[in-house]
Amino acid sequence: MADTTGNTRGGVEDIAQPRKSSWAYIGPGIVVAATGVGAGDLVATLIAGSKFGYTLMWAAVIGCLVKISLAEAAGRWHLATGRTLFDGWQSLGRWTTVYFAIYVVVWGFVYGATAMSSSALPLVALFPDGPDLKVWAVAMGLVGLVFVWFNKYAVFEKAMTVLIGVMFVVVVYVAIRVTPNVGEAFAGLVPVLPDGSLLYTLGLIGGVGGTITMAAYGYWVNAKGWTDTGWMKVMRLDNRVAYVTTGVFVVAMLIVGAELLHTTGLALTQGDKGLVDLGMILEERYGPATAKLFLVGFFATSFSSLIGVWHGVSLMFADFVGRLRGGSGDGAVAEVAAGERERSGAFRGYLLWLTFPPMALLWLDQPFGLVIVYGVLGAFFMPFLALTLIWLLNSSRTPREWRNGWVSNGMLAAAGLLFVVLCIQQVRELPW
Repeated sequence: MADTTGNTRGGVEDIAQPRKSSWAYIGPGIVVAATGVGAGDLVATLIAGSKFGYTLMWAAVIGCLVKISLAEAAGRWHLATGRTLFDGWQSLGRWTTVYFAIYVVVWGFVYGATAMSSSALPLVALFPDGPDLKVWAVAMGLVGLVFVWFNKYAVFEKAMTVLIGVMFVVVVYVAIRVTPNVGEAFAGLVPVLPDGSLLYTLGLIGGVGGTITMAAYGYWVNAKGWTDTGWMKVMRLDNRVAYVTTGVFVVAMLIVGAELLHTTGLALTQGDKGLVDLGMILEERYGPATAKLFLVGFFATSFSSLIGVWHGVSLMFADFVGRLRGGSGDGAVAEVAAGERERSGAFRGYLLWLTFPPMALLWLDQPFGLVIVYGVLGAFFMPFLALTLIWLLNSSRTPREWRNGWVSNGMLAAAGLLFVVLCIQQVRELPW
């Protein structure tokens, strides 16, 4: 935990000694990058590359800038105010509590099944003579549950660092293996919108790495022991590392889509199964060793998202329950930093909710009504996050020194508008 001297909250005085930015402190950013980039995100990027080649490379870069702004705002709120994000939401009115309560229950139920299936898919492909998908999925849910239940943030962060290292090496290796056209890649940095590319462009900017885990970033910042403004520079470096890493994933997948799929006219299945298709294509082109290495990277991508959500969203839920029980918002950050939230009944209760009830969906088709509610709530979350951060960070709830400047307001407003457009499109595409 940071040392402070004469530090008071609420904007009266804050003279926490600033920490020097150092790569040695990097951690929460690695966690948020590993969690936010899921298998479905990589498939969406591959398909964009397969349809438009390198033309949308610029959208990937803008997407990273948008995510840097959003995560920085969430982290800045936690450090500048000494209050958690949910505490801030609650100060905006009861409607935020109602929305979050419905969202976190329904979203967790459906996402649990999705994450377990996604982690199981590469294992089925790697071990074709082994158990079937449902058995692997249940196993992955139980492994995630046990790992997060019995380990503190420090161990969790180390595991996520290993997983993102595997992801990074595999994705970059595959991108190099397909021999990128460097000239066309640089040309793709010039903003162009080919016919029919608008939705793919918006998805690239807003989709990869853009989930509830962006809201969890502030909680991971506190869990690392960063609790006051002395850690602000460190947090900003950490956050930039996170989304530069995410940008590398996006660019690498665009390269693979452009070189391996666009030039040959090959198509992938939508969703996580598209990565299994890609593994088969890689095996045909480059041999079984490359295909198996890619499937290992696919597993690292999926399983890091699983345990990241199991930990981060459970932290948020524990904070939510603590505030509903009348707990003090001023003490929540200290409790997260001390690891008390990870030992709480609410944290472990939500872990169980993410793991066991969703297993039923592995054997049953998702009920129609549940799909609709899940889709609507999920579509509204990112606009909710962007717009509430603008509200919180321009108000007296934030000490004047740490309120938004024009750059932050511009980026958050652009993100809010982007996510509103994506929200409308997602809701329109639901199977009403």
